[in-house]
Amino acid sequence: MSSAHALPAACENCSTSLQGDFCHHCGQSAHSPVRSFGHAVEEVFESFWHLDGRIFRTLHQLLLPGRLAAAYLAGHRTRYIPPIRLFVILSVLTFFVARLAVHVDAGTFVAQTPTPPEVPGAFRDAATQDEVEQVRRALLAPLMKSREAMPERLRAPIDVAIKKVDRQAARRQKELAEVPPSGSAPAAAKPVVQHPQPAQANGSDPVDIDFLPGFVNRWLTGQAEIIRQNLPRISERPQLLVNAFFSSVPSALFVLVPLFALLLKVFYLGSGRLYLEHLVVALYSHAFLCVALLAVLLLSLLGTQMAAVPGAGIIIGLLIALLLAWMPLYLLLMQRRVYGQSWLVTTLKFAALGWLYFTVVTAATVVLAIASLARV
Repeated sequence: MSSAHALPAACENCSTSLQGDFCHHCGQSAHSPVRSFGHAVEEVFESFWHLDGRIFRTLHQLLLPGRLAAAYLAGHRTRYIPPIRLFVILSVLTFFVARLAVHVDAGTFVAQTPTPPEVPGAFRDAATQDEVEQVRRALLAPLMKSREAMPERLRAPIDVAIKKVDRQAARRQKELAEVPPSGSAPAAAKPVVQHPQPAQANGSDPVDIDFLPGFVNRWLTGQAEIIRQNLPRISERPQLLVNAFFSSVPSALFVLVPLFALLLKVFYLGSGRLYLEHLVVALYSHAFLCVALLAVLLLSLLGTQMAAVPGAGIIIGLLIALLLAWMPLYLLLMQRRVYGQSWLVTTLKFAALGWLYFTVVTAATVVLAIASLARV
């Protein structure tokens, strides 16, 4: 070996005498990447290839129901990526792809909104003040009816729509007043009758929940005002809400996963397992769900790209349906393998646990969607 590549006698990091290619005290490599281009390239790829092998090994075991969790709990840990790290990587990756795969256009909502009856045309087609007023009344009629049927605290979006109609009518009446028909005197603008608006049209009503502290109610009031201000922008660009929602999901999972582990602890009190062991099961369960959801999203993107290929949509739709059906079955098989109880007991516990957790996830999804309105 040339002197340029000769190993030093002592570790350059901790000065311990070297007896091989790595220091037995601190673990640093004896090869210096700044003295050899080959070792510099090796150092760049060494960690990647090492991690890459663990990723493939971990994912292969993860796809087999309960295999990875059982092996990890049995002490076979060095060959696999730790569950918390695997879960973080997969959850962030999955919901990043979800932001790319799920698109909602404003036109989608417009196309699904029925045209109010007896509308003689849009405001731009109204040629007189009377026609403008007729259009305005026709547009406001269904909105006012919907507003009366809704609880007071949920009327903010309707109030925004009512104000928008009034503004459009006033604008068109102003245009007609400034540009009178040829050969006639300017018509006096007919004032638009403004409907009385509730307090949340100009500002959200203060939130006052008896069992909450004052600072929490004040914070909720502020969030409600932010949501009210964001609604017009979201109606024009609903993708903003989708992106905000998916960006928040990984953070929400850090609350849901420990909660799921707590439910496992309650349902398996006699198993002798510690809470952290149940947490490992919860982490691997949700890691698999992220992998399955990621596959569904990628198949959806593929289906969009292959929309013109005959039969591709049917095949991809079938694969997505099979994946969705496999997800709860996987969790049942995993629960059976890890905890080792009979099929009857496992199925009953799985059904009860699934119902409870589904209820919690549904409530969390609603809260997250509302919170996302304030984060747009």
